[in-house]
Amino acid sequence: MRITKLFTSAQYIILAIILATSFVLMYSASQQESAIMDELAHIPAGYGYVAELDARLNPEHPPLVKIIAALPLTLLELTFPTDSPAWQDEINGQWVTGAQFLYESGNDADQIIQWSRLGPMLLTILLSLLVFFWSRSLMGSWWALIPTTLTAFSPSILAHGHYVTTDIGASLGFILAIYYFGRFMMHSTKKNLVYAGIAYGIAQLLKFSAILLIPLFVFLIVVFIFVKAFNHRVSLLAKLKHFIQYGFQYASYLAGIFVIGYLLVYLVYIPITINYPVEKQVADTTTILTSFGGENGVIPPCEITKPNMRCLAHLDIEMAKHSITRPFAQYTLGVLMVIQRASGGNTGYFLGEVSNTGWWYYFPVVFFYKEPIPSLILLGFALLLGIWTFLKKFRSPSSLKERFFTYVNLNFAEFSMLSFIILYWAYSMKSPLNIGIRHVLPTIPLMYILAAGRIKQWTRQEFDFSHGLLRNLFVVIIGIVKSSFKAAIILFFVVWYIAEAFLAGPYFISYFNEFAGGTASGYQKVTDSNYDWGQDLKRLDTFVEENNIDRIAINYFGGGSPRYYLGDKAVDWNSTMGNPKQEGIEWFAISVNNLQSAIGNPRAGFERKPEDEYLWLLKEKDPHTPNARAGTSIFIYHLK
Repeated sequence: MRITKLFTSAQYIILAIILATSFVLMYSASQQESAIMDELAHIPAGYGYVAELDARLNPEHPPLVKIIAALPLTLLELTFPTDSPAWQDEINGQWVTGAQFLYESGNDADQIIQWSRLGPMLLTILLSLLVFFWSRSLMGSWWALIPTTLTAFSPSILAHGHYVTTDIGASLGFILAIYYFGRFMMHSTKKNLVYAGIAYGIAQLLKFSAILLIPLFVFLIVVFIFVKAFNHRVSLLAKLKHFIQYGFQYASYLAGIFVIGYLLVYLVYIPITINYPVEKQVADTTTILTSFGGENGVIPPCEITKPNMRCLAHLDIEMAKHSITRPFAQYTLGVLMVIQRASGGNTGYFLGEVSNTGWWYYFPVVFFYKEPIPSLILLGFALLLGIWTFLKKFRSPSSLKERFFTYVNLNFAEFSMLSFIILYWAYSMKSPLNIGIRHVLPTIPLMYILAAGRIKQWTRQEFDFSHGLLRNLFVVIIGIVKSSFKAAIILFFVVWYIAEAFLAGPYFISYFNEFAGGTASGYQKVTDSNYDWGQDLKRLDTFVEENNIDRIAINYFGGGSPRYYLGDKAVDWNSTMGNPKQEGIEWFAISVNNLQSAIGNPRAGFERKPEDEYLWLLKEKDPHTPNARAGTSIFIYHLK
């Protein structure tokens, strides 16, 4: 008993060390970084929700992460620009309001940014904890430490885990909802139904793409009841009757989950729409959805006899007009905005090309370059083990149907994870919105769980005791040696992985593995939130101070304010303004995201004006060999 307690205590001590170290790495990186692009919108929006009970800003992202981030700000004495035109009159004036709140209202911008980031860091720790508890239920506490470690020390999770964005929230929400849904399917109690509904609602409040849980849950239920019905040894007609009966039963369960989930969504949106005037909400919703459901500039009418996507916009506008439905109308507006944006794409740089239509192979390539090599090896090895196990079972005397039924019955959690990963990656690869690995982040911890489970089976040693005593003893010794050797190999890759995290810090967002040339060269593969999100502006300020630079031209991409940090030394610049040297400015700094978008090869169909291509810089310098860098993402040139 004492040994068992000792081992249990050791597991939780290791878990605590993992989580604490992960938090320290995020906190340390956060202290050195300026606001990234999306924080300029998310932070003031969250403060508006909490302090003003008004959800007019940033409706295209759900409120929960922003609310959690803004709660610590209520302890500070802050000035919020509610009297500015951006707040009062503009439609979703999030960027101007953000700039005013952080940099132009007498507030301490760095204090606001750092206090806001505490909430997302807490959510990241909760994500790692969730991975541990789910993994423990599948493979035991010691093996659960492996996917927990991979999650807690993932450079991508450490990067996005300390920003006020919805990406870590999405990961937590998706995994929480799938976990509790699986628990309900295995044990269909009222308590588990309530938990599944609450988890679904939390997911919707963390990321609007969680709407994908609807087709996922429907698919999982169909497979589950199919296996349950057709596993009966009765006639085909009787099996069909069972299938229909189970179908009605589980459809009612699913409806219950959705009702509970959306009730939670509704309750959260009520307080943050209290001070949002009805007239402005209706006007904002109408303007934002003006082009929703249109194609090639043509907006179809909404007809009852021929319903189309435009009808959703009309329904949302009508809901915004009524006090009872307008909280849910604000949620629906966000969902529709995400649908509208996802279909429109975003200009980005990828593998030497610039395009706004996306690349179907974007996410597999970015994942290959952004994931540390040791985890790629572990994931690849686990995949090969899975394929080998699948092929071996083809020689089994049981039928394919029986093997599938057995697999789903015994491994529903694993089947749920695999289904979600396939669905989410298919959706992401089809979408033209290619702006970062963060968009597939919810699937990565699940990959770690699946890999650890498969590798655990590989390390398991089976003994044959049908021989004599001496031979049995020899078999045991050899088995122990083999298991120890396999465990040592896994430990080696985990330690290597942790070392990668420490070496990557504090530049987690710019991390690229050695296949991409490392962090220093990763920008040549892909940029945007994979490399440059505006995080290095404070480091540029330090460079300017240390080198006694009196003026520097800056083409900056991000949520920071060059004027706020550098004062009159900063001169806003772009390609069309020509060489700063002509204005007597000898230094030029440019965010690498802007640089690559300007000099990358335009993909077929993408048009870019010659005056936007920094031709003067190409004549003056090799743009990929700057004189210095601020952090990783701001290139600095001395124009002598």
